[in-house]
Amino acid sequence: MKAFGLQLCIDDFGTGYSSLAYLHNFPIDVLKIDRSFVNRIDSDTEQFAIVRAIVTLADNLGMNIVAEGVETIDQLVQLKLLQCQQAQGYLFSKPLAQEQARMLLASEQSFFGA
Repeated sequence: MKAFGLQLCIDDFGTGYSSLAYLHNFPIDVLKIDRSFVNRIDSDTEQFAIVRAIVTLADNLGMNIVAEGVETIDQLVQLKLLQCQQAQGYLFSKPLAQEQARMLLASEQSFFGA
């Protein structure tokens, strides 16, 4: 897969069937933090600690990290403090059709700055 430029991602990490065993059994490139941890990161110290642990784990294993379900600037600020590389959620955009997504990307809007 890697020879074709494909990456393997664990979605909703920290919930359901996403096991720590997968981290050494498969060539994982990206961990996506489940929105259930992100949605209270700015108001719940336990959620913040869990997200910090996942970000640190991914960093130590050389993986990229994506936070799902970012809806507020405060959540984004907390994720930036944790040096989370990527985020997705309604703060950036509601789901879009292909052409609308293309136009949004072409507008060069960025919440993370240059």
